[in-house]
Amino acid sequence: MSEQDRISLLRQELHAHNHAYYVLNAPTISDREFDALMVELAELEARHPELADPNSPTQRVGSDLSNDFPTFEHRRPMLSLANTYNRQDVADFFNRVREGLGGEDFEICCELKFDGLSISLHYEHGRLVRAVTRGDGVRGDDVTPNVRTIRSIPLQLEPGSWPDEFEIRGEVLMPWTSFERLNREREQREEPLFANPRNAASGTLKSKTTAVVAERRLDAYLYYLLTDDPAPDAAHYELLQQARQWGFKVSTDMRKCSTLDEVMAYIDHWDEARRSLPVATDGIVLKVNSLRQQRALGLTAKSPRWAIAYKFQAEQQSTVLREVTFQVGRTGVVTPVANMDAVQLSGTVVRRATLHNADFMRQLDLHQGDHVLVEKGGEIIPKIVGVDEAFAGLPRGPRIEFAKVCPECGTPLVQADGEAAIYCPNDLRCPPQIKGRIEHFVSRRAMGIDSLGPETIDDFFRAGLIHDVADLYDITPDQINGRDGTRQKSAQRAIAGIAASRDVPFERVLFALGIRFVGETAARTLARHFGDIDTLAAASLDDLLRVDGIGLATAQSLHSWFADADNAMLIERLRSHGLQMSISGEAEAARSTRLEGKTVVISGVFERHSRDEYKRLIELHGGVNAGSISRKTSFVLAGANMGPAKLEKAQKLGVPLISESDFLAMTGEA
Repeated sequence: MSEQDRISLLRQELHAHNHAYYVLNAPTISDREFDALMVELAELEARHPELADPNSPTQRVGSDLSNDFPTFEHRRPMLSLANTYNRQDVADFFNRVREGLGGEDFEICCELKFDGLSISLHYEHGRLVRAVTRGDGVRGDDVTPNVRTIRSIPLQLEPGSWPDEFEIRGEVLMPWTSFERLNREREQREEPLFANPRNAASGTLKSKTTAVVAERRLDAYLYYLLTDDPAPDAAHYELLQQARQWGFKVSTDMRKCSTLDEVMAYIDHWDEARRSLPVATDGIVLKVNSLRQQRALGLTAKSPRWAIAYKFQAEQQSTVLREVTFQVGRTGVVTPVANMDAVQLSGTVVRRATLHNADFMRQLDLHQGDHVLVEKGGEIIPKIVGVDEAFAGLPRGPRIEFAKVCPECGTPLVQADGEAAIYCPNDLRCPPQIKGRIEHFVSRRAMGIDSLGPETIDDFFRAGLIHDVADLYDITPDQINGRDGTRQKSAQRAIAGIAASRDVPFERVLFALGIRFVGETAARTLARHFGDIDTLAAASLDDLLRVDGIGLATAQSLHSWFADADNAMLIERLRSHGLQMSISGEAEAARSTRLEGKTVVISGVFERHSRDEYKRLIELHGGVNAGSISRKTSFVLAGANMGPAKLEKAQKLGVPLISESDFLAMTGEA
C-alpha cells in the first residue's frame, strides 16, 4: 500500500473512531490504539505536505494561529424563536397552528433547548466547508477553524444518501464537566469566572487561538437540516434521524406529539430530568414536524410561526444574609463572599455565594440581615440576584461595605485605575498570596509536582520551611520525614517530584511564576517569542505590546513584575537550582538581521519548507512571527491556497504578499 493510500485509510478510520467515541459513546478501540493511529497519520502527513487537508483528524487539535473571523451572509436567515415562560402561551401556540392549518392533523416535534451558541454548518460533497455563527441573523462570523476542533462535529460524513450540498444548524455547547474544570482553573488564576456554560462556550468559540478552543472540549448538538430541494413529504424529525446516520450528533430525547397534553407531559418531564443531563438546557423547543406545513404557516418578521421556545424558570429561593467575609487569592485579589442561612436550591444546600467585586456589592445595596434572593447561575454557581422585596418593610441592618484593609495581613487595599478588582499589594508577606503562589507553582499544568498538595504546602509554610517557590528546592528529606521518620516515603516522593521539575520546559516555568494575566497561552507565546527569561525581562513595554496576542494589561503586568528587585532575585535563585530558563535545545545563533523590525504572517501551503521551518527562519533572520494580519504586519509569506479571509484583509490593509521563492531570496536561504 502506498503512503498516499495509507493516509487516506487512516483518515477514514480515525473519523469513524471519533464518531464512535464522541457521538455514539461506544468506542471500538482503546485510547492508546487511537493515539498510535493518530501519531502514524501525523508522521505520514509531515512527509507529504502536498496532501494537506484541513479536514484531517490531525487538524482537530488546534494550533496557535489567530483567526480574524470574516463575516458570511446566511443563505437563509437564522431567525430567533419566540420565547415564552407561560404554559398558556404554549397552548395558544398549539391552537394557532391548528387554526393556521385549517384543522388539518399535525405533529409537534418536542426537543430540548440547548443553552449554547447557535451555529450553521455547511457541507459540500460530504465535507465540512464552513461554520458560521448566528450573528445578526443575516450575517454571522465564519469560525470554521475553531469549529474543526470540536470532535462531535464530523469533518467528513459517514457514507449515506446525504445531499451533495446542505446546511445543518445546531448549538455549540460546553459540557458541565468542561465548564467546571475551566472555572476552577480561572479561579486559581484569579480570572473572572464564566457565569454559565453558554457564556463560556461563546467566549471559547470566539477565541483567536484554536488551541484554546480544542483544549476546552466543546460539544455540539444539531437540530435543523436545510436542503434546497426537500422531498414533498419531508418531515423535521425524520430528517434529523437521517442526519444521525450520516454522523451528526442529534439528541435522542426528541419526541413527536399529536396532542397538547402530550406536549405538556414532555415539558413536565424535562423540567426535572434536565438536571441530570451532561449539558445545560434552558427550555423546550416545539416545532411543527411537517416541512410542508411549516412553509404553509410561514414566518413573521423576526421568527417562524411554526415554532416556539418554552423557557424553564430559574429556581430561586429567599434566605437571610448574615455577613460578608473577604477572601484573598494568590495574586492578592480580594473577593467578597456572602454567608447566608442554609437554603435548598436545585438539589443542593447553599450557604455561601460569591459577590464578585465591590461594584457588584454596590449595585445590590446589601445590608446585614437582608432577605436576599439566591439562584444558581448556569444552575451551578450560587449567586445573589437581589433583595427580596417581600420583606421591604422590615428595618434593615447596617450597609455592608467592602473591606478597607487586607483581612489576612492588615495592609490597606488598593484598586488600579480601570479595574474592578481590589487587591492587597503586600504580595511578599501576605500568607494566602504566598501559599497561593506556591500552590499554583506546583500545580499539574505548571511545574507538575503532584506530591505537594495544599495541605502539605500549608504544613511546610507553618513550619517555616518555605516562604517562596525557590525555597522548595532547598528542602531536605530529613526536614519533612516526620519527627520519628514515619513519613519517609512521602518525603522521598516530594523530594523526587521537586527534583524532576527541573526538567519542566521554559514555557511552563514562565506560567508557574504566577505573573498576573499570564496564563498558559500567553506564557507559551512569550517563551517562543523571546526564547529566554533574560530577553523577556529586558523587554520594554513597546517590545511586549508588539507580541501578537499580548494586550496592554498583560504587558504592563509583565513589565512591572520583572522590574521588581525581589522577583529578579527569585529568578536567579530558581536558575541556580537548575530550572529551565530558555527554550529547550538552545536556539540557533541568528543568521542575519535582514528581517529585523519586520512582523511576518505565514499563510498557505509551501513546497520547500514546512510552516514551522519558515517560522524558525523568520526568527533566525531577526523577524517576528504573527498569527493574524494587522496594520503592524510587514508582509505575508504566501503559499498556495492562502486563506481567502487573510487574502482579503491583506488587500484591504495594503499588506504585500511575498512568495516562497522571493522570501528565500530575501533571506539568503535560496
